[in-house]
Amino acid sequence: MKLYSLAIVLVPHSGASSTLTQASDLSSFSFYQRGSVGEFMSFFSKTVAERTPAGQRQSVQENNYVAHVYNRGGAEQLAGVLITDQEYPVRPAFSLLTKVLDDFTAKVPQSQYANPAGISFPEATAYLQKYQDPRQADAIMKVQQELDETKIVLHKTIESVLQRGEKLDNLVDRSQALSAQSKMFYKTAKKQNSCCVIM
Repeated sequence: MKLYSLAIVLVPHSGASSTLTQASDLSSFSFYQRGSVGEFMSFFSKTVAERTPAGQRQSVQENNYVAHVYNRGGAEQLAGVLITDQEYPVRPAFSLLTKVLDDFTAKVPQSQYANPAGISFPEATAYLQKYQDPRQADAIMKVQQELDETKIVLHKTIESVLQRGEKLDNLVDRSQALSAQSKMFYKTAKKQNSCCVIM
């Protein structure tokens, strides 16, 4: 079980979204892949946050990764995105997202959202390290009651999150946020994953 990335994204009702803070643990990737993987995880986080309606939670699977998203909406218009492997359990992932969003709104004034570069939230890295083991989430399981009252939508593929007729490959190609190297890494990884499908 592995946590790769934890991001808090500002998702306004109109206008572009922006990542306010992000922590990642890419130690399981080779040194040469880390830059491309990090860029793709940022892109993936922002994309699923934008496409999750306010007040909802969902899990989106892409290849061997799952993005757990909680778009809290409200006055802050914040969404939390946790990217994990497929083995990481859903309940602790959403408990962690709720805790991180509560902590972020308590420590970072809304007036700083306009300047993400000036936001300091080292707790994101601490949470990412501490909750690599989902059993550590027991301390925040009191939030579970809130989760039980909310519907968590599980999408089997990112295509179900995208707009009708929209493909992830096209989004990656058009993206200004990804370098040519990251786009090539995505295409290569997709080819390697598709070559081993048994019919």
